[in-house]
Amino acid sequence: MLICEELFLLLTRDDGKPESAFTSPGYGYAAAAITDLVLAGRVDLSDDDDPRVTVVDPSPTDNRLLDEALARVREKDGKKLSSLVTDGKVAPEKRIAESLERAGVVRVEEGRMLGLVPDRRPAVDPAPERHLRERLRVALQGREVTPHEATLLSILSALDVAPKVLEEETAGMSKKEVKARIKEVTAEVEAGDAVRKAVATMNTVILTAVILPAAMGGSN
Repeated sequence: MLICEELFLLLTRDDGKPESAFTSPGYGYAAAAITDLVLAGRVDLSDDDDPRVTVVDPSPTDNRLLDEALARVREKDGKKLSSLVTDGKVAPEKRIAESLERAGVVRVEEGRMLGLVPDRRPAVDPAPERHLRERLRVALQGREVTPHEATLLSILSALDVAPKVLEEETAGMSKKEVKARIKEVTAEVEAGDAVRKAVATMNTVILTAVILPAAMGGSN
């Protein structure tokens, strides 16, 4: 399963509603999809503080969702990571839900009444999320983290929803302790340079994307 699909499961309750109405999941999905592309060897990140994303292999990945993300990144080839994270066309939530529906994990229920009744994506098969949460629980306890887990934890922390989304997995820890623990375990990820770079920069880039517009709006 792709990282962006796993993130969707964590940010969506079993009844199909969002875990939090106050987050910016689109930024997280785009960041996760870009890391998926890094892991697939399709893109690389520069060494800048705000890395530029370059397509190094445009060949199909044989995954419809990831190929769509790759096509969008190709259109923006060489752009800064911060601009891609805020690009809603890199990994639209709707397309991620459709991918999980094809896999039999969720069911997509279209909204009604001109949006007054929003879309819902209730779980059909809860096993993938259960297994994912167990992996994250063990990772937070000190087991060596995989690139998938490190990316997910970093994105959840950047979106400031880790304590809520991982409430059971971080039981007994304060919000500050959760953030510190995630920072500690994600710094230890065993992966290639490109993946380590992605994990290390996603947190900062997402935080900037979330905070900057709010700050600018508040100054108007």
